[in-house]
Amino acid sequence: MKFITIYVTHKNKNEAENKFIACVNYFPIKVSYHWRWKIANENEVVSLLKTRIENWEKVRQYIEKNHPYKTPCIMKNEVEANEDYVEWVNEVTE
Repeated sequence: MKFITIYVTHKNKNEAENKFIACVNYFPIKVSYHWRWKIANENEVVSLLKTRIENWEKVRQYIEKNHPYKTPCIMKNEVEANEDYVEWVNEVTE
């Protein structure tokens, strides 16, 4: 059985939960990236959102509209899990 996880980076712990998301895990990370011809090094937070496959477009559009970054990192992964967990994800999301 499958569902999706969506990986999103944030400047700090930003509440990403809504009715389309079953669960969110937050991880502090160190990030290095190219910005204005230099390498920037900063702290960020990753949120790992878990939801139904069919919620991808709704969640992606919501993040793009509401995220403070001009170019947010929004990555989708289709995952498999134990049947009970996938049933729970589908049960608690719209």
